[in-house]
Parts: sequence; C-alpha cells; structure tokens
Amino acid sequence: MVDYLIVGCGLAGIAFGETASQHNKSILFFENNSQRSSKVAGGLYNPVILKRFSGVWRAQEQLDLLQVFYGNLEKKLNTRFNFTTPVYRKFFSVEEQNDWFLATDKVGLAPFLSSRLVSKKYKAIDSPFNFGEVLQSGYVDTEILLSSYRNYLKENNLLSEDTFDYSVIEFKEGYIQYKDIVARNIVFAEGYGMTANPYFGHLPLKGTKGELLIIKAKNLDLDAIIKASVFVLPLGNDLYKVGATYNWADKTNEPTNEAKKQLLENSKEILQCDFEIVEHLAGIRPTVADRRPLVGTHPKYPNLHLLNGLGTRGVMIGPDMAKQLFESIEFGKSIDNSADILRFKKVKW
Repeated sequence: MVDYLIVGCGLAGIAFGETASQHNKSILFFENNSQRSSKVAGGLYNPVILKRFSGVWRAQEQLDLLQVFYGNLEKKLNTRFNFTTPVYRKFFSVEEQNDWFLATDKVGLAPFLSSRLVSKKYKAIDSPFNFGEVLQSGYVDTEILLSSYRNYLKENNLLSEDTFDYSVIEFKEGYIQYKDIVARNIVFAEGYGMTANPYFGHLPLKGTKGELLIIKAKNLDLDAIIKASVFVLPLGNDLYKVGATYNWADKTNEPTNEAKKQLLENSKEILQCDFEIVEHLAGIRPTVADRRPLVGTHPKYPNLHLLNGLGTRGVMIGPDMAKQLFESIEFGKSIDNSADILRFKKVKW
C-alpha cells in the first residue's frame, strides 16, 4: 500500500511529495505532461507586489520555509536550482522613488524593501533614476527542478506517465483502490488540469495564460533581476528570461504573436542592447479569483485531497501549502482559512 498517490508533478506535486517523503511516507506520482505552467514559470520568489507596493500573503513564513525546503531538495538531487538574487525595481521618475520610500515605512514591508537606492550602472540599461532593491528575493530554475525531480522518480520507479483515470477509483474502508494500486490517499496537484477533475473541478479555478521569452544578449551583463513592466532574469551564459504576460481568455498552451510583440515592446523600456529570441514559452497558471490557493480535503471523500491554485507564486507558496495540507491529513491541524477549499460555502459537493 502506498501512502500517497499524487496526480501531477509540477511545483505543487513536488512540494507535497517531498513533504510526505520527509515524514517517511511512501509516494507514487502520475504525470502525463499535459500541463506546462510549472515548466514555463518565471520561478521568482519576491515578497512584495511591486505594482501596488503591498506585501505578499504569508511572505516571511513562506520565504523561511522555501529556503530550507529547496536547500534539502538540492542536496537530495545533487543539483542546484535555487538562486538567491536581488530584485531591482527600475525607477522612471522622482515620483516613483518617493513612492518607494513611502513603501519602506509601511508596516510589514520594512524587512523586504531596502531604504537605500541602488545606483549601480549597467551598460545596457539606462537608469537615471536608479533602482530600489527588494530583499530576501531570488528564483528557482523550475526547468532544472522539474527535470531533476522527475529523473529521480523514474530511477526509483515512483512515476507513472499514464493519464490518470478518475472513473476507476474505488473507495474502500480506509483506503482507495486505483487499478492494481492500493493507496491511503490521493492528492490532486494538476494545475489547470483540475478543471477536468470530477471531484474538484467545480471549484473556481480561473486559469491565466502566461507567456515569456528566453533571450540571448551578449552585451547584457546582469547580476540581479530587473523589474519594470516586465522582469529580466539572468540565467547565465548570456541567457535571460523576459516575462510575463497575462491573458484570461486564451486557455491554450500555444505561444502567440500578440504576446511576443507585447513582451518585446515592454522589454525596450529596460534594455538598450541587441538580443535574439532563443525560445518562446506559454502555459496556463492555476489562478483563483480571490488570489488564494485551493488546499484541503474533499468533504465527502476523506481520502481525496487537493493542492492547487498556486497562481504566479508557485515556488514561494508551494512548500507552505504542502506542509499545511500534510499536517491537516496526518495530524488534524487546521489549514489557513483563506486557503482552505471549504471557504467556498456555496459550492455543491
């Protein structure tokens, strides 16, 4: 008998699988590669919403946990994918500088916003008004994380690449039978694929399409993540991520010319150098209208659980929500009310 059958091996699934493994629970993943949001994610962890200069929900708890979580996972996989890197918010006017200084005095933002302007000059970025530095920031290279973790699962026979068939779940007393697999619990971590899930698909997962570019810029020598209308994230070897777009209507994983045009136009606000597009990526982020995750246990089927709705901050939120879900299942602890799926009281289960 396996303790946890986990459907979906993106950021949410990995966060839960590793949390369970750290508590000596057995796991088995199902992943058919139908969802791409984790693979194409920017991977940033940033405790401040820079557009509004407001704090991110549970920011400090999430930052503290993610460093331990990803640090342990890097050791396990013998691969580096977590990079602590400052985020520099480019200012376009004295007014924006003043807004920044006002934000540094806000309750809850002081640990995350430096009160000193960054005057460092980059040869390919015009910055007459300098930058503001976000502290405790960085990024997870999600492509390295996902490929390394899936290779680990394959090597240990813990991954099935079959499409999960909801119709053959059999509910027994205290466990679940899925084909020839006996499991104590199933955790669904399918991202936007949840919309096809007959047990949780009625929850209000909106889905937001995001697109980004990988560019090669030989004359762009960045040692920080630059943020304006887009972010520019250094990957090494003259490669950079530039993103991202938001589209609430298109639910396909196909890159579009419209998004590429938007990204190129916005990047000109930051970059004054030539570059080439190496790759154009797209995926559907699992977003929820109230900007909170979908975490919890099905009220009618106590062996079915959900970890979803991580939105644009999956690398940051994932370990925290996985911990809460695991402790809810195993120890009966409460899930944060604003993340628990039972907050949707009008949903008919």
